[in-house]
Amino acid sequence: MSQDPNSYEGHAWFTLSGDVNSDMVRRVFDAVADMTEDRITTAHILIQSNGGYVSDGICLYNYLSKLPIKIITYNAGAVASIAVILFLAGEERYASDTARFMVHKSHASAPHGARPDALRIIVEGLQADDARTEQILRDHVRLTEEHWRTHAYSDLHLTAAEGVAVGMVNAVRDFVPPRGQRVANI
Repeated sequence: MSQDPNSYEGHAWFTLSGDVNSDMVRRVFDAVADMTEDRITTAHILIQSNGGYVSDGICLYNYLSKLPIKIITYNAGAVASIAVILFLAGEERYASDTARFMVHKSHASAPHGARPDALRIIVEGLQADDARTEQILRDHVRLTEEHWRTHAYSDLHLTAAEGVAVGMVNAVRDFVPPRGQRVANI
């Protein structure tokens, strides 16, 4: 049984990979400009990222989650660190059966010989970043108390099925663009 090609009118399929950083922000902004020009109403975005900069991830989350375009995100391999927050920008979210998520608190390194006042500033920045990302997690995901305890001191790893159980993922489903539809890399 073949799908009616007109049922995909207004849909587009994209891949987005790499570090969450200012380059990714620029690429997403450019892609969304093209989407609005092409009158895309639904963007399917496969994300593959091990994270990056918290501020860039939060910027992309805020931007994508408030667009007049329906964003559907997918994880077919690994989405980690701040990329999890980016993944949560999807109005609908899916993960392949073998996909994994890794959620952790922010971390940074201090320059050798850093003074206590500089270290305090670094720690305060990390705590502020953690508060921002934790609020987004709590808005979208129903982690158990055990999950939160793990997250407080270690990396929290979730399978696709565990992601479904806590509401991070709507369903276990692969990123499968329809035959004949273009897939663009952002």
